[in-house]
Amino acid sequence: MSNSVPHTALPFRRISVKSPFDGTEVGTVRNFSPTEVPSLLETAREGARVGRALSRYARARVLDDCAALVERDEDAFAALIVAEAGKTLRQARKEVLRCVNTLKLSADEARRNAGEIVPFDAYSGSEDRQGWFTREPLGIIVAVTPYNDPLNLVAHKLGPAIAGGNAVLLKPSELTPLSALKLVDCLVAAGLPSCMVSVATGGAELGEALVSSREVRMVSFTGGFATGERIARSAGLKRLAMDLGGNAPVIVLEDCDLANAVDSCVSGAFWAAGQNCVGTQRILVHAPIYDVFKSQFVSKTLALKVGDPLLPETDVGPMISENAAARTQQTVDAAIEQGATLLCGNRRRGALYVPTVLEHVSFDCEIWRHEVFSPVVVLQRVETLDEALRLANSPEYSLHAGIFTNDLRAALDAAKRLDAGGVMINDSSDYRFDAMPFGGFKYGSLGREGVRFAYEEMTQPKVVCIKQLP
Repeated sequence: MSNSVPHTALPFRRISVKSPFDGTEVGTVRNFSPTEVPSLLETAREGARVGRALSRYARARVLDDCAALVERDEDAFAALIVAEAGKTLRQARKEVLRCVNTLKLSADEARRNAGEIVPFDAYSGSEDRQGWFTREPLGIIVAVTPYNDPLNLVAHKLGPAIAGGNAVLLKPSELTPLSALKLVDCLVAAGLPSCMVSVATGGAELGEALVSSREVRMVSFTGGFATGERIARSAGLKRLAMDLGGNAPVIVLEDCDLANAVDSCVSGAFWAAGQNCVGTQRILVHAPIYDVFKSQFVSKTLALKVGDPLLPETDVGPMISENAAARTQQTVDAAIEQGATLLCGNRRRGALYVPTVLEHVSFDCEIWRHEVFSPVVVLQRVETLDEALRLANSPEYSLHAGIFTNDLRAALDAAKRLDAGGVMINDSSDYRFDAMPFGGFKYGSLGREGVRFAYEEMTQPKVVCIKQLP
C-alpha cells in the first residue's frame, strides 16, 4: 500500500496502526500536520476543476470499475478490516460486499440523477419559457470517517461525492486508515484522477484545520456528538452532514415471534462488538413475556464465542482498543453501583469485552441516556406500548428503532410515534440498506446519508431558463 512504506524511507512523522486483538503493528501511515492543509487544498482545487469536467459516464464507469476491483480483492479487504478494526472475518466480508453495493449505487446515481425539466409554461406569466435544472458539484468536500466501518462508511462519502463531480479531502480514523487507503488506490486504478481524492491521516488539529478552511463547501462527518459539535462551531458557512450516533431502542410485544425477536436482538446488540451506531442498546419487553425473553436472550448471549476475529467460529471480536474496553467496564460498573442488575458479562481481557446484559438500569445513568457503543444491552420491563414508546423516546440521541409484533396496527402506530430516522418492524434496529435514507432525529444527525440522499446533499441545482423571442 502506497502510504505504508517503512518509516525510515520518509522524513515525515508516521502513525502506527495496530491490531485491536493482539497489538501487533498492521502498518503505518503518514501523520499529516495542519500546516500541510494549504497543499492539500491546492490539490483539491485541481480535483474540483477536473471532477466538474468529467462526464457522468466517466464518473459512473470509475465507480463501477472500482466496485469490480473491490469485489475481486474481497479476501484482501476483509483481512485488512479484521486486522485494523478487529471485526470478525464473517462481519468483515459482509462489509466488503456492502461497499461493492455502495459503489454500484453511486454509479447509478451519476447516470440517473442529473436534473429535471422545469414546467415553466404551466404557470401564468411564464408561458413563453422552457428549461430545466441540472445537479452540479459543490466543489471541495471534507469527509471524516470513523473506525467501526472503515471501508463501507468511507465508500458512503466517496461514492456520492465522486458521482456528483466533487473533490474530496478524506480524513479516515487514524485507528483504521488502511482500508480507506486501499479503497482510494482502487478508485485511482479504476481511472479516477488522483487529484479528486486526497487522504490526510492525522489527529484532531488536522481535522480542525480541514473543516474550517473557507474553500471547503461541505463537511460530511460520521462520529461522536462532542466532535460533531466542535466541527459545527468551527466550520463556518458551509454545508454540514453529520451522523452523530444513537441509542437504539427495540420494543418487544407479547404477540411477536419470540424466537425471531431473541435471535435478532442478540445479533443487533453484539454485531461488531457493539460498535455500531444503530446497534440495539435498550430492549423494552412487554411484561407478560419479559421473563421468558430474558431467559432466552441471556442464554443466547452466553453461547456467543468471544476471541480471535480471524477464527471462523468467533462471534464477537475485540473492541477498537483496550482503553475503549476498559471505559466500557467502568461504565457498566457505575450502572451497577446505581442499582443495575448484571445478568451476564462485564468481563474483560485486553480489548476483548464479553457481551453484557443488564436490567433494572436507572433512567439517570449513562448507559440509559447515552450511546454506549459497546457490547452492552439493557433489558427493561414495560406494561404497555405507550410506556415503551415514552421510554424509547427519552434520550436526546436517535437513529434507528425496532419493534417486534404481529399486530400491524400496533407496528404502524409505533412507527409513527417513535423519534427515529428508521423504524425496523420485526427486525432489530441495526438493519441498514445502503440505498435508503439514513440519519436520525434530535441530536442523532444533520441531513441524511444513503447514496441518493448523500449525492443530493453533495450537489446543487442549477436552473437554465430559455425565453422564446418574438
